[in-house]
Amino acid sequence: MSSVFSQLIGQWLDVQGFLIFLSVLLLVKHFRDVFTNNMPPGPFPLPFVGNVLSIGFGDPMEVFPKVAEKYGDVCTFYIGTKPCILMTGYEVFKEAFVEQADIFTDRPFFPVNDRICKGKGLIFSGGHMCRQQRRFALATLKYFGVGKKTLENSILQECRSVCESVQSERGLPFNPHHILTYAVGNIICSLVFGYKFDYGNDDFNKLLDYSDDTFKLPINIWGRLYNAFPSVMPLLPGKHQTAFANLTKLKLFFQEEINKHKENRNPYSPRDYIDCYLEEIEKCKDKEAEFTEENLIHCVLDLFGAGTESTAKTLVWALLYMAKYPDVQEKVHTEIDQVIGQSRQPLMEDRAHLPYTYAVMHEVQRFANVLAFIPPRVASKDTTVAGFLIPKGVMVLPMLKPILEDKNEYCTPNEFNPAHFLDENGKFVKRENFIPFSIGKRMCPGEQLAGMELFLFFISLMQHFTFLPPEGETLSLKRTVAIASAPEPFRIKAVPRQCDNTAS
Repeated sequence: MSSVFSQLIGQWLDVQGFLIFLSVLLLVKHFRDVFTNNMPPGPFPLPFVGNVLSIGFGDPMEVFPKVAEKYGDVCTFYIGTKPCILMTGYEVFKEAFVEQADIFTDRPFFPVNDRICKGKGLIFSGGHMCRQQRRFALATLKYFGVGKKTLENSILQECRSVCESVQSERGLPFNPHHILTYAVGNIICSLVFGYKFDYGNDDFNKLLDYSDDTFKLPINIWGRLYNAFPSVMPLLPGKHQTAFANLTKLKLFFQEEINKHKENRNPYSPRDYIDCYLEEIEKCKDKEAEFTEENLIHCVLDLFGAGTESTAKTLVWALLYMAKYPDVQEKVHTEIDQVIGQSRQPLMEDRAHLPYTYAVMHEVQRFANVLAFIPPRVASKDTTVAGFLIPKGVMVLPMLKPILEDKNEYCTPNEFNPAHFLDENGKFVKRENFIPFSIGKRMCPGEQLAGMELFLFFISLMQHFTFLPPEGETLSLKRTVAIASAPEPFRIKAVPRQCDNTAS
């Protein structure tokens, strides 16, 4: 009996010894890989998990800027066993995304993104297809009035609807998120579908909610778990399943719209983006560009989601800041009253005569920093940025937050301060490093449209209302975790202003 027991102990020790040897071998390999891979500096990664424990279940953008602050504008952060190169700093952005734009156009592979778009559309596509899809989208949006008077008139019409909807709240506390999302979403709908929705339309509300769920997924904890365990997560319940189900409903709606357009479109008189794309499908022989109905669905998804999310959430932040900082709001009211008054609608040409208000709008974008980072890239070949090696195929994560909070550029980077965009004479100052839409060939294609919407919606609302916190409540500036980050749900009051028709 004792000999059998001794034999079992010996076998166990053999297995234990083998496991210890294997563990030591893996640790030695890990240390060797870390110290010999010639990557940019960064926090030392733990075996197997890398640096992800420092993120946990929280917001990565609370962690990544601190890493960059400690290790520099080009540094390495390990997500599991895979290195990720964090990039920030305006000069670094210029070197990588302008001077080496052709090298940094592709996207890394993520299981959750692949499930959403399969490498198609405008945001997560790459290579020749991406260039052709972006070029087509920009040309089509310009054709339908982006940057022109025709679209300005359409936005002004929507401004009236927004003000009427806010007026209907009768000065009682409300959350402005839905109203502003309806307004911005309708502008995109008019460009893509050729029509707008009523604010109370249930289908419109569902589409916006479905889109919001989809665009939250790549950055929230459920999306991160899906990327870490792509074989297991499709089998488990969770909010990722809800997001995928809502994505399917979105795509079905877009397909129905495409089918309607195919039935009644006039190729000689296109009404919207879908009409133009269907025409491109018929005449385009460029297989690499993939002008197909499937790609059209994903392009519409990107235009509808990205074109609504970031602009609407920036406007939500703007109203929150006005209620939070009444002295700023008072100065905005005074300037608007003097230049435009409260009776006529604003025009884009008014920007030059509203330096303080224009500075406030820029400060909203800077301080809210809705897109704290832009979609990741990969280098198509080995290159260097700021003297550091960027290996081919390694994920690069460009961060806007540290650029927009650069203490060398902004005197009070962590405070809401419109003076950041004003000179000593109160004139508007354009800052070179103010790049909320990024720079280079993959910068946001909707920058011009967003600029028109932000200006006209904000001025219209400020003409007619004073925004206040509900009695006894303190407004928070906490934000949600999403690609486009909004304030956590809040309520404000919109008190109608006394009509004053004077303007200089």
